[in-house]
Amino acid sequence: MDRPKSLPAEKRRAATVETVIELAAEQNPSSITTAAIAKHMQVTQGSLFRHFASKDAIWEAVMVWVSERLLKRVDRSAEGIRSPVAAMEAMFMSHIEFIAEHPGVPRMMFGELQRAEPTAAKSMVQTLLKRYGERLHVLIEKGKQDGELSPTLDNEAAATLFIGTVQGLVMQSLLAGDVTRIRRDAPRVFAIYKRGIGSTL
Repeated sequence: MDRPKSLPAEKRRAATVETVIELAAEQNPSSITTAAIAKHMQVTQGSLFRHFASKDAIWEAVMVWVSERLLKRVDRSAEGIRSPVAAMEAMFMSHIEFIAEHPGVPRMMFGELQRAEPTAAKSMVQTLLKRYGERLHVLIEKGKQDGELSPTLDNEAAATLFIGTVQGLVMQSLLAGDVTRIRRDAPRVFAIYKRGIGSTL
């Protein structure tokens, strides 16, 4: 990516976040250094630290970027869909597409969640998962009320399985070395999930 060296502060911060996500798609996120980020951006490390206090601050900015964009995307995908199950499916497919477009994102999220020590970036990932789960709980409860979902369905378990199914597809694609395969696998996998939570009436 061609990045001019003279950029306003906000654009420089955004370019740094995009660079980290690009690098995370190609290598272990924990091995990404500020020197590598600066080299990729064709700037000095000093210029990075004029916009970020530390490497952890860069990681936090990346997680803020991910959280804002992912939640906005899944919310937009479900807008205007009356069926709760259809809305959940739209969210699922939208999430999958986001990952296919940004394969570095799940690598970074998994990496942060594995860190033993508390960090701002790890806290952001946990908050993202909590906010995502809240959206699912609303749809699941409405699905039960509308008769689309089993009235005895465990809301928390269904929401956990939804997110876990996305994570499982990501892990399988990473093991296969082809993140884009999730686009092919997602519809079939969601069909099984939908049958599992559906009403038996």
